[in-house]
Amino acid sequence: MPRKKVSTTIYIEPEQLELLKLLNERTKVPMAEFIREGIDMVLQKHREKLPGQLPLVDNGPTRRPT
Repeated sequence: MPRKKVSTTIYIEPEQLELLKLLNERTKVPMAEFIREGIDMVLQKHREKLPGQLPLVDNGPTRRPT
């Protein structure tokens, strides 16, 4: 089952739009699919800046040695 997608607005350079249109005409892949792929590439590149998975075990508050 396909995942639900949300609608958003982006602003791109005119040259980017023309190249996306050309790519769409030649491949029949929707421009939105290429944009989603590009977003995935950026998120992967900067994954270390994104929050990680929460720990499964709560070790309680951390205490500093006195």
